[in-house]
Amino acid sequence: METEKLLERASSVWESDVLPTLETYVRIPNLSPQFAPDWKSDGHMDRAADLLAGWCRARPIDGVRVDVVQPPGLTPSILVDVPGHGAASSAGEDDPQVLLYGHMDKQPEFTGWREGLGPWDPVLEDGHLYGRGTADDGYAVFCALTAIEALRAAGGSHARCLVLIEGSEESGSPDLPATLEAIAGRVGGPRLVVALDTGCATYDRLWCTESLRGLINGTLEVRVLSEGVHSGSAGGVVPSSFRIARMLLSRVEDEASGEILLEEMNVPVPTAAVDAARSLSELVGEAALEDFPVVDGLRLTGSGTVDRILSRTWKPSLSVIGAEGLPDARVAGNVLRPYTALELGFRLPPTCDAARAAVALERALTADPPYGAEVSFEVQAVADGWAAPSREEWLSEALAVASKSCYGLPWAMMGEGGTIPFLGMLNERFPGAQIVATGVLGPGSNAHGPNEFLDLAAAMKLSAAIGVVLEAQSRNG
Repeated sequence: METEKLLERASSVWESDVLPTLETYVRIPNLSPQFAPDWKSDGHMDRAADLLAGWCRARPIDGVRVDVVQPPGLTPSILVDVPGHGAASSAGEDDPQVLLYGHMDKQPEFTGWREGLGPWDPVLEDGHLYGRGTADDGYAVFCALTAIEALRAAGGSHARCLVLIEGSEESGSPDLPATLEAIAGRVGGPRLVVALDTGCATYDRLWCTESLRGLINGTLEVRVLSEGVHSGSAGGVVPSSFRIARMLLSRVEDEASGEILLEEMNVPVPTAAVDAARSLSELVGEAALEDFPVVDGLRLTGSGTVDRILSRTWKPSLSVIGAEGLPDARVAGNVLRPYTALELGFRLPPTCDAARAAVALERALTADPPYGAEVSFEVQAVADGWAAPSREEWLSEALAVASKSCYGLPWAMMGEGGTIPFLGMLNERFPGAQIVATGVLGPGSNAHGPNEFLDLAAAMKLSAAIGVVLEAQSRNG
């Protein structure tokens, strides 16, 4: 296989064939079902599926089969079936194969896009394609098929590959299990799963995600009155619902340090994770952490880079992500409000039992409520984290070759602080598979927020790197 030709073909495909279609994809507001209850009637998800499936069908890849799979009532998924090629061309349906995963649904628009940019208006600027869904995760299907196409052009081989692009990931992948069940006969038991939906600490090398945190989302409500009353009359007599909420949060979080106090939400940090955090810190320093837009003078928690890396990858945390019962400050009157509701978002260590932690959390927040107030905690979402399975030697070698030949630098590993339920689902369904979780969500790409962009050079190199891994799998997997 000619690696130089692999890179050239990947870059050529991206520039001539991918960009126009990806720009069209940006213009489609195909929000994930959680954010678009009428997704079926508005038709945006179907438009996106048709667009991407059409691009896949037009690829010059012999034997490719493209289907849109949609179990009743669920979002569509695209399944691209590519037969083995070269030395693996005789591979049968039951022989080693690869599953490449991505998704096509999007996060909401969000606010704060800078002048000249918008979520549904693709803009190419300084090698970055701006728009919602570019890096999360519209690039994935293009990356996967470009890897296969470029590999073939470079004289390489690959086993039978399946590319699965789902439509509900940003909602926690609720439709993925049923979709996998519907295509079980075709998927079989892949030896390698490549998940194209994670991040990178820098754009100058191949990065693989080693762990993800779990989560619990829920609403804490404290009610003290049936209606609001004058604060001059009730203040100091009727306890404030906000103060009671503060007291309850102190049961689960140390407000001075941010440490989560519940035993069920903490796990021992593995020695390997500590060593990896040290290595990451030595490799890229503060770049191992996102460049957060903090206000002047703000002091970050943690005692240094390594401690902060571990805090965002292997330790639990709490964010108050929403509230009800609080009027806008500009129109708030002197009223002791009847209730306070806080939307709580907990991140959990990768190996924490999220369901067990949720039970403990509800018990801690609702038992023996202060002042006898009405207190409830309604859990909205629970998801386990994920820790990568041990890697076989051939795959470690393939990743090393891929990064060195396509980027010029050694590959690296990192844990991430977010939650991606599909990785746990795929790990559970294919327990014998090797898993490579990688992606282009690097510095500044700002998935879910304003000014999301795809670094095009990174996407081109990642396509080539995946091609190298596919070729290695055909020989060793």
